[in-house]
Formats: sequence, structure tokens, C-alpha cells
Amino acid sequence: MGIVPLSKTADGETGNVEQDKDENGSGHLLTFAAAGSLVAGAALLLSGCRRSGLLATVVGTALAMIDQQETVRVWWNALPVYLDEAQSLLGRVQGAVDDVTAQQQKVREVFSKAAHAVQV
Repeated sequence: MGIVPLSKTADGETGNVEQDKDENGSGHLLTFAAAGSLVAGAALLLSGCRRSGLLATVVGTALAMIDQQETVRVWWNALPVYLDEAQSLLGRVQGAVDDVTAQQQKVREVFSKAAHAVQV
């Protein structure tokens, strides 16, 4: 699964967002739209308009992802490494929990034998 470039030129090649920006900074329009949508979504969520706020936040997030395609691509490619590390950590935690459970069972057996010896 990968990220599909969204901008296409007339000959079918992908366009570069950096080349589309002109000298006066109008290329930052997408950045401003994303930030504005995120702020509006946060304000709507805080005011209690959950559906509208969620919609504005989703739109802002999508615009930010379009604006930062290279960053999203790098994060997407790094995600499997982080998931493998998290799975490894969970495996180690599960092993530790199993060890503690086994030790707990042994302690219970010792105490139950001691309790039977005292009663007899």
C-alpha cells in the first residue's frame, strides 16, 4: 500500500508542489487552509458541535497531508519498523507477565502446603 501522488501534469508525470509555488508566497495557500480548518475544527469541537468539528478537522488533516506529501511518505515507510518494535515490546511484556504468573502460582502452592501442615 502506498501514497498516490495527487497532482498530475498534462503529460501524465507527477508535478512537484515546490515548483507550483510562485514568488509572492501564494503556494502557502494550502498550508493556511489546512491550519484554518484545523483551528476551526478545534473551535467547533470545543463549542459542542461534534459533527461539524470532526468534519473540519478531517478536512484540515487531509489538506495538511496533501501539503506535506514527502513527510507523510517518510512516516508511512517508517511505520512497519515502529510496529515491529511495538510488537517485540508487547511480546517481552507478555513473557514477563507469564513469568510473574508462574511465580505467583508457585508461591500459592507453598503457602497452601504450609497452611495444611499447620492445620494437621
